[in-house]
Amino acid sequence: MSMTTADLLPCAEPVRFLDEHGQLTDPGPEATARGYAMPSDEDLLAVWRQMVIGRRFDTQATALTKQGRLAVYPSSRGQDACQVAPVLELQEQDWFFPTYRDSMALVSRGLDPIEVLTLLRGSWHCGYDPVQTHTAPQCTPLATQAVHAAGAGHGLARRGTDGVALCFIGDGATSEGDFHEGLNFAAVFNAPTVFFVQNNKFAISVPLAKQTKAPSLAYKGIGYGIRSEQVDGNDPAAVLAVTRAAYAHARAGHGPVLIEAHTYRLEAHTNADDATRYRQADEVTQWSERDPIARLRTYLTGTGALTAEIEEQVAAEAEAYAARVRERMNEEPVVAPLSLFDHVYAQQTPQLREQAQLVAAELEEVQG
Repeated sequence: MSMTTADLLPCAEPVRFLDEHGQLTDPGPEATARGYAMPSDEDLLAVWRQMVIGRRFDTQATALTKQGRLAVYPSSRGQDACQVAPVLELQEQDWFFPTYRDSMALVSRGLDPIEVLTLLRGSWHCGYDPVQTHTAPQCTPLATQAVHAAGAGHGLARRGTDGVALCFIGDGATSEGDFHEGLNFAAVFNAPTVFFVQNNKFAISVPLAKQTKAPSLAYKGIGYGIRSEQVDGNDPAAVLAVTRAAYAHARAGHGPVLIEAHTYRLEAHTNADDATRYRQADEVTQWSERDPIARLRTYLTGTGALTAEIEEQVAAEAEAYAARVRERMNEEPVVAPLSLFDHVYAQQTPQLREQAQLVAAELEEVQG
């Protein structure tokens, strides 16, 4: 499919179906022309349910750092719609490439929460099986997963599948070379990869204004010939609609898509960060009032899809989920120090063998 410059450009304003008060709003002629459709109440109810469970998990994980059960935890509270909606739309054959902040997305994909928290606990590189789950390890180095996702998308296409690769990335990571290399490779090889940028306004303490002069991060895709879009990342309906369209575009063989979701990180960068040093409390308050869970709750209550009974059931489900996480995280992990050297290479190098022998000798001395 040959695309013109107009086809590549994002909408002038972020796509939005629900306003900040949860009221249905006109997404505008540009969004309508691109075929973005308001999701059904049934689909939105599934997103709302998972956001409630995901946030309760996020809150519990934050508490676990204070109890010494996790070494560090990067919260994604406030980014709930971005964490849940794109992941729920993935199919079994699709691949997901998360960052270190995307634990909520991982549990929304159905991964074991304890395996998700293994990296942040510090007891293993990755707790889940990437091949079995079609989910790459959480990526701490900025933007390196963009190259991996481009290659995975290319591989899916070469195998003749209609699978897509979803790559989550932060706004700060768009300044890294790997981001641009990933976009360029995906475009040149027409890879079915969707790059989903969660623009939460801060790269740790660096504000967006010091990251880019572009009118929107979505415009960064145009130079590579990638169809691009921007969306209100706190509107779950819009996020679901835009990602659905992106997946359909990629599955049809039309190449990659870049999405910028405008959202906000309500908590500090991690539990080790003091966010009051670089942002004002009133800014956080303003974004708290744009809560994606509250916004969707208001809408679904208005349509009658969300009843008090359903809300009570989901709240109980979320509490039970958090309780199971607490109980399992209170168990001390069984670690094997020498496993540190496993899976670095298919065959250990002489240097790795030497290092493993040194660690083994130290362990024997300590234990003996």
